[in-house]
Amino acid sequence: MGVPVRVALYASSEPAAREAAAAAFARIRTLDAIMSDYRPDSELNALSAAGGGDWMPVSAELFDVLARARELADATDGAFDPTVGPLVALWREARDTGRLPDDARLAEARARTGWQKLELDSARRAVRLAVPDMRLDLGGIAKGFILDEALAALRARGVTRALLEAGGDIVVGAAPPGERGWVIDVGEAGGELADRARALTHAAIATSGADAQVVEIDGVRYSHVVDPATGLGLTHARVARVIAPDGATADALATALGVAGPIRGLAIMAAFPDVIVALTALPAPPLLPHTQRSWPPHDATSSRSARRRRQP
Repeated sequence: MGVPVRVALYASSEPAAREAAAAAFARIRTLDAIMSDYRPDSELNALSAAGGGDWMPVSAELFDVLARARELADATDGAFDPTVGPLVALWREARDTGRLPDDARLAEARARTGWQKLELDSARRAVRLAVPDMRLDLGGIAKGFILDEALAALRARGVTRALLEAGGDIVVGAAPPGERGWVIDVGEAGGELADRARALTHAAIATSGADAQVVEIDGVRYSHVVDPATGLGLTHARVARVIAPDGATADALATALGVAGPIRGLAIMAAFPDVIVALTALPAPPLLPHTQRSWPPHDATSSRSARRRRQP
């Protein structure tokens, strides 16, 4: 997944813990090999490379995550869009070169995106990309989905008290022994989300926004998060945090709400009554020197932390 993955768990013995953890990491490796858009040999990239027009049979895991992605794209009116790959590729190039893509290239990339162009046939477990040269990108849902599956692998081995974290996404099972829940650091967020995060069980929390990676082009600061409507990185300094019953939903909604903002976000959230959201406006980062286009610097790291209360 391109990020470190951490697992904290409680088991009946050290051998049981090691066996369960090994199973969880094996599941993560399997799903990463299927869903990565960075691995040239991933099943996801093979599906994109097959071109548009034909129905392609896919694995159960890839079909399941694409079906969930399509549902969430429908529910968010495309603020989360698993077909945004052409725009993401174009924006990665812009971030590297420090030059915005021209209108013609943006229009061409947008013509190859749109969640409605992702068609699914559950009876045949097949997928069709409706136009040529589409490129799927599960960066806004795969981490959460994979952590859900890893937690299921732990549960299958009798481990229910666990926390899994990857790149700011956290999925938890039952509470640590003697505790009400896992204590999650949600930074500046307050209110109901912070209260729930102090004792989180059987849920997931995801974070998305412009606080981690910023590039300045022609005096404008852009996030690494791409708005499917414009094809460019977001220009607002806002972070979305979401607590949901599962990691896939939390991951996708954090992305969608970071894109949509508070007004459109109200309409989106009406469809998710069991989800808690906090949108946080951030202060502007320091002005960038001319020799450093990106913030943070390339050798800096950012992380979200999860911690549990100390045992007596």
